[in-house]
Amino acid sequence: MRRAEGWVISESEHESDSAPDGEPGPLKQSRIDPKRGDAGRRSRRTVDADRARAERERRAKEREAVKEEKKREAARLKALRPENCLKRLLLRIHPALLQDERADLLMETLSALGWRTSIDPEGLTHSIMWTRRQPEGEEDEEDEIEEEQVLMVLSLSDFMDVVLSVKQTLLGNPGICGVSPLLNAVSDHLNTHLRSMVTMLVTGFALWNDCHDYVQSQLDMQNEDIEEVMVYLQLQKNVCVRFLNSWQEVTEHVCALTKALSKRPFKELTECADLPFCVDGSWAGGVRVERDGKGLSAVWSRQVQQLNRISPVVAAVVTKAYPSPRLLQQAFEKAESEKARRGLLAELSVSSRARDRHVGPDISARLYRFLTTQNPQMVLD
Repeated sequence: MRRAEGWVISESEHESDSAPDGEPGPLKQSRIDPKRGDAGRRSRRTVDADRARAERERRAKEREAVKEEKKREAARLKALRPENCLKRLLLRIHPALLQDERADLLMETLSALGWRTSIDPEGLTHSIMWTRRQPEGEEDEEDEIEEEQVLMVLSLSDFMDVVLSVKQTLLGNPGICGVSPLLNAVSDHLNTHLRSMVTMLVTGFALWNDCHDYVQSQLDMQNEDIEEVMVYLQLQKNVCVRFLNSWQEVTEHVCALTKALSKRPFKELTECADLPFCVDGSWAGGVRVERDGKGLSAVWSRQVQQLNRISPVVAAVVTKAYPSPRLLQQAFEKAESEKARRGLLAELSVSSRARDRHVGPDISARLYRFLTTQNPQMVLD
């Protein structure tokens, strides 16, 4: 390519335009635009600006999407709170319960609390069932969820019919007195509602022992027979039995169970969700104990710290004086009196930055009870 006085002559063009006889043809000339370089730079700046603007818009959309997601999650959490979930619970009461005039106490209490109730003749007889409506905007196959818990409120005579029917079934003679309609209803319900858990609330006796004696005298059953009936109901029918003295206690039980059901969704959410502040650490899997016994001293120290008001410093002092639980137990056995055993650890010195102190008689007595008691129900503190 040759340049001459602002014109560009392309040799390739010159060659292509040659005359047929080999003589060069007329040259094609083009003017150089002196502003072309600035236009190219402006074009690049425009492209960069467009890209930056598009990136800003994309980030703004992402922030808006995150914000909307947080709003939806906050609304979902608010809807699952017990006080809001309670408003979506519906108590379905079978009309057979309303035949008892004492059931007015239950209905008046539920009305005073402002809870939603309905009379449901299609449900299990003599029962109270719960249905929970899903929050708005919740994507679920079902708008309403039927709770697993079912309460049956029975009189003593109804319960005796169930006991007699179960006993005859166990003996292989169900035809003698016929199968109880209540037991049949429970069986049909459990066959169609596999997740249901039925609890029979038997009114008239506060304790099973009182009802036990009454049923034994009325039905001529031995203790083993009645226990067999209770085990059959629980294991074969998934039915629990609870004895209440009055309809006041029935009302209190229904209210307590309703409140517990209202807390379930939020509790399930918090228990199943990952907690971001719980990171993996050396404490996550407990203390590792090697085959040679390395780590047992740390386990012993952790065990001492499980008791209330025992700090790691105090636990270190105790475990240093007695490196294993067995050594401490032997020291207790060698003490001359009960008072000496309780105060065995009281005078151990605990050094801290503030001042020197002792383990004290309270911690010493609790550790003594912890290692020597034979009563698994004893309250250590």
